Amino acid sequence: MSTLNVSNISDGTTSVGTGYVVNGSAKAWVNLNQVGTISIFDSFNVSGITDSGTGLTDIGLSSSMSNTGFALSITRQDTSVNNDSTGFDGLNQKTVSNIRFVSIENATLSDSNNAHCIVQGDLA
Repeated sequence: MSTLNVSNISDGTTSVGTGYVVNGSAKAWVNLNQVGTISIFDSFNVSGITDSGTGLTDIGLSSSMSNTGFALSITRQDTSVNNDSTGFDGLNQKTVSNIRFVSIENATLSDSNNAHCIVQGDLA
């Protein structure tokens, strides 16, 4: 395996420091369906998902994060949902290699047919 060491990347007009590219890029993301047989529409750095009950999905990361201080952006997008919200289970369910996705509709755990999770931070 070769290593390329550069300070900046340029398209010929604009240059950007490689630190912005490396540090600012999503380290993992997934677009998934929790309804019925759960499935992944598309993903990056996700080893798989596990149905952990209504509205609960465990997301496994292929490459672990360096610590549990990473940032998450979690959303759900349904056409007929009111007062929906998402998050992660803060009760020891966020580790360097796994996230518990929690999907709620009208204050009740509810599966979503179009849920998203993006992970930002440092890989191990």
